[in-house]
Amino acid sequence: MPAAALEKAPSTLTAPLSENEKWTAVLARDPAAEGRFLYGVMTTGVFCRPTCPSRRPLRANVRFFADALAAEAAGLRPCKRCEPDAAPLAERHAVAIANACRLIAESETPPTLGALARAVGMSRFHFHRLFRAVTGLTPKAYAEAHRAERLVSKLDDGASVTEAIYGAGFGSNGRFYATSNSRLGMRPSDYRKGGPGETIRFAVGETSLGAILVAATDKGVCAIQFGEDPDALVRGLQDRFQKAELVGADADFEALVALVVGLVECPADAADLPLDVCGTAFQERVWRALRDIPPGATASYADIAARIGRPKAVRAVAQACAANPAAVAIPCHRVVRNDGSLSGYRWGVERKAALLAREAGA
Repeated sequence: MPAAALEKAPSTLTAPLSENEKWTAVLARDPAAEGRFLYGVMTTGVFCRPTCPSRRPLRANVRFFADALAAEAAGLRPCKRCEPDAAPLAERHAVAIANACRLIAESETPPTLGALARAVGMSRFHFHRLFRAVTGLTPKAYAEAHRAERLVSKLDDGASVTEAIYGAGFGSNGRFYATSNSRLGMRPSDYRKGGPGETIRFAVGETSLGAILVAATDKGVCAIQFGEDPDALVRGLQDRFQKAELVGADADFEALVALVVGLVECPADAADLPLDVCGTAFQERVWRALRDIPPGATASYADIAARIGRPKAVRAVAQACAANPAAVAIPCHRVVRNDGSLSGYRWGVERKAALLAREAGA
């Protein structure tokens, strides 16, 4: 899905709240009211966020303010518990985790958990839990994915395997090779050379939406591609793995192809296929989020960006969808625009509409 095909969601103005609605939000400590107003307790001289955990005041003692400046102009001071004059907690958390990710990206070797936590002013436990909640990965897994991403970039730029390993931040060859296959799907030298020694089984089947190519290593499915020309699909696989050994389907593999065809014809009958797909750390987080969308449901690009803790990365989410190597198994067809309309699809909008219609039972 080309990022250029995305449409910006129209901005909408939030209707102002009445004083009764504001008070109801304070009583409920409603998170949706964050950023819309502050309230001051005139008897204590303190102003708070609507979600402040402090004991609720009497209504008669409360005044509402648009922002911290207005509350301070009325002679009130900020609450020390909810810090209404600071950025919202979620925003501060997002900034802290972004800083930690930047530190990981800029470090030659992965920083320790303690070093990352100290850098953002948190305890190790709190930082680890928050990092995982925001990014979907532990700090260690994020660092490993980032190192693998750097390694792939260096291999693609023509560096030798040894140069790429040390340049990506691995302290030794042995430490890298212990996990290399899980990140690249093959040895780094094989990746650089186009997959020599790697055996990839494949077959082209027919569906009501056209030809479909299914390819797999011994670890799982590495490609599912729609197309009009079966020969072109095979050539595309050959171009991707120029020196791998491509083996035509046997009886066992035909069963896997039939399962994939079944996902096309009856996509509501979800099947959890084993996958062997490699992308950047960001792409893999997006693809994982796509697999969590149930059949018959859809999500917007903004929804996916929010789910992976990157609410402003809407265009990057679209680009990750466009790079999806496994149609149907990674259901990027379930991602739509904010208004529910269909945007581009790597294998054609018509196929996307057909898959969604089948999932909806139409």
